[in-house]
Amino acid sequence: MADYSMYHALGQGEQFDPNDPNRTSQPAPQQFQPPIAANPYQQGAGYGSPAPQGQQYYGNPPPVGGPSPAGAPGFAPPQDGGLASQMAGMSLGDGQHTARRKKKDRHVFHSVEAPAGSSQAYNGIPPAGTPATAFLNADPSVQAGSQFIGQPTSPNQFPAPVNAPYQPGTPATQAEFAARNGQGDQGQAVPASGGGAVSPDDIPSVPVSRDVPQQYYLTNVYPTFERHVPPPATVSFVAYDQGNSSPKFTRLTMNSIPANAEGLNSTGLPLGLILQPLARLQPGEMEVPLLDFGDVGPPRCRRCRAYINPFMMFRSGGSKFVCNLCTYPNDTPSEYFCATNPQGVRVDRDQRPELCRGTVEFTVPKEYWTKEPTGLHWLFVIDVTQESYNKGFLEAFCEGILSALYALEGGEETDENGEPKRRIPLGAKVGFVTYDKDIHFYNCNPALEQAQMMIMPDIEDPFVPLNDGLFVDPYESKAVITSLLARLPTLFADIKNPEPALLPTLTSCLAALEKTGGKVVCSLSALPTWGPGRLFMRDDGKYPGGEVDKKLFSTEHPAWKKVAEKMVAAGVGIDFFLAAPSGGYLDIATIGHVASTTGGETFYYPNFVAGRDNAKLSLEIKHTVTRETGYQALMKVRCSNGLQISAYHGNFIQHTFGADLEIGVIDADKAVGVTFGYDGKLDAKLDAHFQSALLYTTASGQRRVRCCNVIASVSENARECMKFVDQDAVYTILAKDAASKLASTSTSLKDIRLGLTEKTIDVLAGYRKNFSSQSHPPGQLVMPEKLKEFSMYMLGLIKCRAFKGGNETSDRRVHEMRMIRSIGAPELSLYVYPRMIPIHNLNPEDGFPDEAGHLKVPTAIRTSFSRVEPGGVYLVDNGQQCLLWFHSQTSPNLLVDLFGEGKDSLNALDPYSSSLPVLQTHLNAQVRNIIEFLKTMRGSKALTIQLARQGIDGAEYEFARMLIEDRNNEAQSYVDWLVHIHKGVQLELAGQRRKEGDEQSSLASTFQGLRPQYW
Repeated sequence: MADYSMYHALGQGEQFDPNDPNRTSQPAPQQFQPPIAANPYQQGAGYGSPAPQGQQYYGNPPPVGGPSPAGAPGFAPPQDGGLASQMAGMSLGDGQHTARRKKKDRHVFHSVEAPAGSSQAYNGIPPAGTPATAFLNADPSVQAGSQFIGQPTSPNQFPAPVNAPYQPGTPATQAEFAARNGQGDQGQAVPASGGGAVSPDDIPSVPVSRDVPQQYYLTNVYPTFERHVPPPATVSFVAYDQGNSSPKFTRLTMNSIPANAEGLNSTGLPLGLILQPLARLQPGEMEVPLLDFGDVGPPRCRRCRAYINPFMMFRSGGSKFVCNLCTYPNDTPSEYFCATNPQGVRVDRDQRPELCRGTVEFTVPKEYWTKEPTGLHWLFVIDVTQESYNKGFLEAFCEGILSALYALEGGEETDENGEPKRRIPLGAKVGFVTYDKDIHFYNCNPALEQAQMMIMPDIEDPFVPLNDGLFVDPYESKAVITSLLARLPTLFADIKNPEPALLPTLTSCLAALEKTGGKVVCSLSALPTWGPGRLFMRDDGKYPGGEVDKKLFSTEHPAWKKVAEKMVAAGVGIDFFLAAPSGGYLDIATIGHVASTTGGETFYYPNFVAGRDNAKLSLEIKHTVTRETGYQALMKVRCSNGLQISAYHGNFIQHTFGADLEIGVIDADKAVGVTFGYDGKLDAKLDAHFQSALLYTTASGQRRVRCCNVIASVSENARECMKFVDQDAVYTILAKDAASKLASTSTSLKDIRLGLTEKTIDVLAGYRKNFSSQSHPPGQLVMPEKLKEFSMYMLGLIKCRAFKGGNETSDRRVHEMRMIRSIGAPELSLYVYPRMIPIHNLNPEDGFPDEAGHLKVPTAIRTSFSRVEPGGVYLVDNGQQCLLWFHSQTSPNLLVDLFGEGKDSLNALDPYSSSLPVLQTHLNAQVRNIIEFLKTMRGSKALTIQLARQGIDGAEYEFARMLIEDRNNEAQSYVDWLVHIHKGVQLELAGQRRKEGDEQSSLASTFQGLRPQYW
């Protein structure tokens, strides 16, 4: 394996500048220089050292020549890669500070309750000349006079900070600066032996864990084979495919796997794989190669049917290839034969992408077809009921379709031949249907002057009244389609049927698409209460006992389930755009069931306002139409001997366990979670291999297989595996598992939250019990290096709308629960921990490109109200919506700079604005650039801003919900949560923990079998 010192392996006693070509992977010996004595008891930036010049502060600018004043939320996340910022200071260090530690001893902990004697082993006296008063690790919350939490009071008994060289005389880099600013690893001292409370700055910070690697990956690529732990999911990076699939497509929870089930159980972690097979690539990354092997198809293993990949070994001079998954020796097909060199490597290896790239696509011959592949047929189904017209949803939806299919007038994009650039590929076709209590089909044949409307009143037994002319090329029929969509709102202005008949409409759409497969995009703005499959008001908002009835999370209606299954069988998927009537009930549990089963998506506007939400709706329709989409898909995951698949989580149909996953449509934003179990022991001398194969038809009408290959090392020692954990994959798998459980079993919401808490305790207790090399005092919560922010993400999951306690309408719960099941790690990471950027104190260079052309994005801050300053303005983005929050005392000058002349008070702003005006002011340009950058990091939801003015807008409640480090959403604050987790860990170590809900063994894997050996 390559060097263990990952770029964001923070806190490892190593001076490690990832941009330095001369770096070594050995931990550097500690350097310890005498600091300048200063008053160490001010809370804020660099204890006992002047703030370096040009330092970014979150908070008001610091006083000249000293740390920021007490109480100012002053911490600066490091800007540079990998200095051990997360750990230094605050008597929260790593035990033997000045000695060089072995690599195996890396992890992080923090003082939760202070024991009576020294909490640290003490070795070595600081160099001569250290002033007795410079308490490097002093805790700012301790009163002057008392020294360290739980440390003896002799002046020279304090350890050095964990790594960064300490040179107060010279200005430090931002990373060194933050390394002194103890963001060690745990908050809140439980007053067991009279210790003081540790401030929330000392607990692991998610914004820092994202911003540090982001700086590194602006100037470095991620080689998929040399590095074993991928960057955090929200980081924008360029991957270089070296035969192992890029983390954009595949993320393993553990990149080094324990050899047996006991080893895995001792970690408490799930063994799983997050697959996002059609994920978008970034500019600078190589396209996925497309390979054509003619009528014979790609070479495959005869026993397990795995596709050829870089890890298959060629033997007997190249005439045999050994499958890397089942070890079966296959004969090499004669047309694929090539000689091997003395090392057993094929001579043409580098010319063949399937032997050197981790993700490839094969075109496949006729035996892989279920029906003749054609271009993707899009069917736009538009709700024209009274509610839809009155709200302006009908007009907005028609405009959205127009902007998705065609560029706006004057803004024509052209390709190299000067032709208008196609938004959907050649061969793809579109059709239009509208419905209220009748169904109307439109003939858009380009030969016609205007579209012909055919009404089908027989909704008991719906059929398709048109044979041809329903599906047309959108560019040939551009004139007909544009006039139809422009006329639709006025056409139905006077008819006004209040009740839609949705199920018969879906049945006739299925009939129209049955022969070809395709994708339906459907709008709806009222509960469908007409005709067969009509729905009723199941949720009246009253929940006796406080929790929503589980029946409201699923559909009871057999006809809706049947239509969903038929759609998948025909290779049809559906996306819904739902605008709830003034937040009313739409029964998303039933309607969204069709979307989630067929692999589609539900876009939900709980309170659609025409002026404000048009831009978002329009962008989301455009994204739906233009993102990479495949249909009639089948998916299979294969793994090495010794492992077996235990469950799939996502939106699909699987008829029997072990069968292929059937997916109506799949697109770039959809991800599937797969968990594995053991059916034997793995050989530690060999690697473990995984291969996913997605057979699908592209939008242009080509049948292909997309293969992703992943490799992981195998280790007898489960402790080694803890160094290669991908925490984003871990909580994504746990979230998908919890969402699937909520949907398909009788587990209650309370049990789900309890299961997530137990799982967090299991992971940290397992680490403390089995892998912690030093003996730590019981008052310290020890966190694995790679899972430092894991507890925060798990708290975010417990607070999300899908799983939180308290009152929440069943529509929103079900919508977000299904969303968790279908989204990938980047989108989930933001959803669970939003990004919060202060924009009232931007540096002049923020929001503009630097010399290398990378946009300089200001560092995000922790999502807590304690970070909010009087007069502050904050951009908070959780991947689903983006709020611009204004403090009630926001400066009028700032508002004028941002919104233009005349907008000098909060009340003067337009509450329905969804974007910033384009002004010539510096601040306006900065914020617009930052928003444009955030748009590139989104999943399927469009980014439009919504104003949240303190004390004025209702969106302020949403802002408060997003501050997930505070106590809200019926759950604890971050600090209290860590204390709660720590109590659980202590009970587990003492053998006294009572497992609540032991039947949930998959969420809370038990340590029962380990106890006898340990005690």
